[in-house]
Amino acid sequence: MTCPSVDRKGSLRAYDLTQTVWSAAQLAGCDPKTVARYVEARDAGRSPYERERRPRAIDPFLDKIEQWVEESAGKIRADVVHRKLSAMGFAGNERSTRRAVAEAKAAWKAGRRRTYRPWVPEPGLWLQVDWGKGPEIQGRKTWLFCAWLAWSRFRVVIPVWDSTVGTLASNLDTTFRAIGGVPTYVLSDNAKTITLEHVAGVPVRHPQMVELGRHYGCSVESCVPFDPETKGGVEATVKIAKWDLVPTGANLLGGYDSFDALAEACAVFCDRVNNRVHRETGKTPTARLEIERGTLHRVPHAPFALAAGEQRLVDEGQTIRFGSVRYSTPPGHVGTYVYCRVVGEDLVITADTNAGLTEITRHRLSTPGNPRINDAHYPNHPGGRAITAPRPRPRTPAEIAFLQIGPGAERWLTDAAATGAARIRAKMGHALELAALLGADVIDTALDMAAEAGRFADGDLASIADHVAALGSLGEVTRADEAHSVQPGTFGWDAYGR
Repeated sequence: MTCPSVDRKGSLRAYDLTQTVWSAAQLAGCDPKTVARYVEARDAGRSPYERERRPRAIDPFLDKIEQWVEESAGKIRADVVHRKLSAMGFAGNERSTRRAVAEAKAAWKAGRRRTYRPWVPEPGLWLQVDWGKGPEIQGRKTWLFCAWLAWSRFRVVIPVWDSTVGTLASNLDTTFRAIGGVPTYVLSDNAKTITLEHVAGVPVRHPQMVELGRHYGCSVESCVPFDPETKGGVEATVKIAKWDLVPTGANLLGGYDSFDALAEACAVFCDRVNNRVHRETGKTPTARLEIERGTLHRVPHAPFALAAGEQRLVDEGQTIRFGSVRYSTPPGHVGTYVYCRVVGEDLVITADTNAGLTEITRHRLSTPGNPRINDAHYPNHPGGRAITAPRPRPRTPAEIAFLQIGPGAERWLTDAAATGAARIRAKMGHALELAALLGADVIDTALDMAAEAGRFADGDLASIADHVAALGSLGEVTRADEAHSVQPGTFGWDAYGR
């Protein structure tokens, strides 16, 4: 007869009361041997309610298993241990071996577990940055630049096409302006864009990152090699960003049609995580950032030159070459150097102006043989047709007086010259006479209408001017061509002879 589990404590209390095994067993309703076993275990300092482990067939081999786990630093597999034990005469199954190996590894790790001192960050001191692989867009890989401001827990995620030094500098400048200041330290991993190499364990900084730190008044540091736990905050940011932004079978996200769609998704993600109450601080990162900004350094007005991009010289055609493609620039920059930087699917061109580095234009990225020329950059060459559409340059007093009538006169002159109209100078003089009689506004409108309709014959201008003077406008204009003729038709001759 065994003692029910609910009466085990009762049996010990009964023994303490009666001081006899038999009497305690009668009061507890269980076997005297059970009471005796409980009392013996309690007196020996063991728990009377824990069942003693029975001897196992693998017990003679436990010392060997512990030795193998120690030598392999806890990496040896259970199937390998089982093959070794079978050769040594162990007749048990693999399940017993796996259980023994798991116990040995747990005991080995218990004495070597890494402990952490809770980190209490100071405001304005640390900014951690890292890279994560982004989704593919039209077969092209992207990267997610992630930044984490330690004290406020504010996160910034920026999608980029590459992780080069120039892109890193540009992203750091964007991050500083997004958080409204520069921290004392910027901590990253040991990528070649931060640390060139290690000499005797000492990291050798990238010289351009050193210059960037001097420009912004911060220090760019790297974590312990192969130890991502030293920058766990940004590691968590990368993990969360990839969970929410990279399409997988777990989040059921669809693909991105364009880079702009990914950039918009990153902006939505940052807005959501930064306006959500953090479980550690009990406040939103945005609210904490307002406090931390008081301890951040001021962001320089002009960004670091490396962040602005690669330097290019503007040639006499107001263009620069980037990636073997010509891109136009606004007037006033010929012979000067500008900076080119790729942002998403655009090429951003900035110039050093009186206000510092300022973006002057941006173009959609193109391929060799397909230049990007903006007509607005050439106001004196409409549509790039400077030869076929020359600008009038009056020289004689008659030419100056005619073109002063208005823009309609300039249009009439260029269109009449293009169609080979005869006696243009005589018609210009006639237009001046009509302008003195009817007014310059009426003749300017008549000249514009004549150019629109393609009417450059003698008497056309006077007819149109009379109509404009009488009605104020011509209404719909019909150009005299093969499709619109004023000659009478021959439809009436169809019934002749019938």
